[in-house]
Amino acid sequence: SLLFLSQTLTLSLNSIFPSETLMDTKWVTSELAWTAHPESGWEEVSGYDEAMNPIRTYQVCNVREANQNNWLRTQFIQRQDVQRVYVELKFTVRDCNSIPNIPGSCKETFNLFYYESDTDSASASSPFWMENPYIKVDTIAPDESFSKLESGRVNTKVRSFGPLSKNGFYLAFQDLGACMSLISVRAFYKKCSNTIAGFAVFPETLTGAEPTSLVIAPGVCIPNAVEVSVPLKLYCNGDGEWMVPVGACTCAAGYEPAMKDTQCQGKHVARWPVTCSLPLE
Repeated sequence: SLLFLSQTLTLSLNSIFPSETLMDTKWVTSELAWTAHPESGWEEVSGYDEAMNPIRTYQVCNVREANQNNWLRTQFIQRQDVQRVYVELKFTVRDCNSIPNIPGSCKETFNLFYYESDTDSASASSPFWMENPYIKVDTIAPDESFSKLESGRVNTKVRSFGPLSKNGFYLAFQDLGACMSLISVRAFYKKCSNTIAGFAVFPETLTGAEPTSLVIAPGVCIPNAVEVSVPLKLYCNGDGEWMVPVGACTCAAGYEPAMKDTQCQGKHVARWPVTCSLPLE
C-alpha cells in the first residue's frame, strides 16, 4: 500500500483557558460511518495512534488517477449555542516525490469545509458536494510529509470558523489527489471559566464569534463585600482569557480579605489577658 499510518491580568483564582469538546473521534472505537463521495474515495480503516491506542481513521490514496475530487462528511454536530468552533486535525501525508510513476496531479494538501443546518438533514446527494453550499475554512498543508521508507509523521493543525447561528453543522474534507490519512478530528469551543477578581465573581462565559471578539461578563460582589466602583465587568477574549477588569469591590467594614483575596471574613478581635495585681502587705 502506498499509504501507511504511522495584556496580562492576574486574577485571584488561577485561570486556565478551558475548552469543551463537541466531537472527538479519538475515543471512538466503533465505525464512524461518515459519508464519502464518491465511494471510491475516502475509506474508513482501523488504525493506531502514537500511543498505540486503537482508533478509527479515514484514508485516501488515489494518486495514480488524475482529476480526483473526493469528499468526506462527518455526522451532524450540535452547536450548543457557541458562536465559534475550533477544529483540531491530526493527519499524515505521503510525499508525492516518493511515489513513482504518478501523474503531476498528486497533491500534499486537502481542504476543510463546514455546512450549517438546523436539522440533521444531509444525505448522500445533499447538500451538493462543492464549495457553496459548503463553506471553505482553509487549505490544510502538512508541516511534514513522509516517504515510503519512513514511518508516518503525524501533523496537527487547528483551524476555527464562525459566526455560527444554526442548531448544528457538519465538517467536510475534500481530497484533490493526495495520499493521506485523517487520524483524528476534534471539534471544540473555548470559554472563560468562572473566576473572582477585585472581590467580585464573574460567571463562565463563552468566547465570541471572532478570534478578536471581547465578550462582556457582568460581575457581582462576593459575600461581605461592597462595590467601590461600577459597573462590575470583565472581558472574555477569543482565547478564553479574562482581561480588562472594570469596577471593583472591597471587603465591607468589619471584614478582611482571606483565601488569596477570594473571600471576605470577619476580623478577629484581639483579646488580651487580664492581669490582677494584689496589694503588697
